[in-house]
Amino acid sequence: MREIDITKGIVESHVKSLDKALQSDVVIVGAGPSGLVAGGYLAEKGYNITMLEKRLSPGGGIWGGGMGYKFVIIQEEARQVLEDFDIPFSRYGDKYLSVDAITFASGLIYKASSMGVNIFNITVCEDLLVREGRVAGVVINNSLAEINHLPVDPLTLEAKAVVDATGHDHDVVRTFSSKNDVRLNTPTGKPVGERSMFASTAEDAVVENTSEVYPGLFVCGMSTAAVYGGYRMGPIFGGMLLSGKKLAGLLEEACSR
Repeated sequence: MREIDITKGIVESHVKSLDKALQSDVVIVGAGPSGLVAGGYLAEKGYNITMLEKRLSPGGGIWGGGMGYKFVIIQEEARQVLEDFDIPFSRYGDKYLSVDAITFASGLIYKASSMGVNIFNITVCEDLLVREGRVAGVVINNSLAEINHLPVDPLTLEAKAVVDATGHDHDVVRTFSSKNDVRLNTPTGKPVGERSMFASTAEDAVVENTSEVYPGLFVCGMSTAAVYGGYRMGPIFGGMLLSGKKLAGLLEEACSR
């Protein structure tokens, strides 16, 4: 066993994966439930899907369940997505499903990856690549460089479409809107801001507002609440799953343009 062989194996494998990401069909920023679902469905159909997660662990806001109680609730309407991603569940009442948050998060990550999603952790999208009035890719850097405010120049990935799946922070849309004189597809032309909790309304809105907010730039999951002024919903995740499923259809159309 030689240490240099271990290092070469890591470097060469990573470079091969990064090379595949340089020209993606879709780059999804944020590895939460809606992004993982959309990416999984698309990758399974043969699309080149790159996913960027700024934290060490993908999975978004699932891991903590509700206030550290390790279960989340999902509506019956989203059961098919759970079954497609091989996530076990138990019934709770007539309308809900109870899912172990740790199994849920790890299961979505594993299934999306096995479907072909190319996931990079500790990687932040610090800006977008724009060309002739549309988003054409992402500007990326190592998360540690951003956290420590290091003057490290980024790399770029090209894509036919980019998704803001960063959740409450809506990092991608917020940065894009603040840096460019553009009008988004929102009531104000800018991110509206997330409202307080109203679960039933929020669950419907997160699916309804999963959309193309600017040519080549899409939003899904909790990013829709921040961008379109929706309510938050707490530890119920059916809308997130259905948002991802809807997004997969929208992105398939976008990739065929």
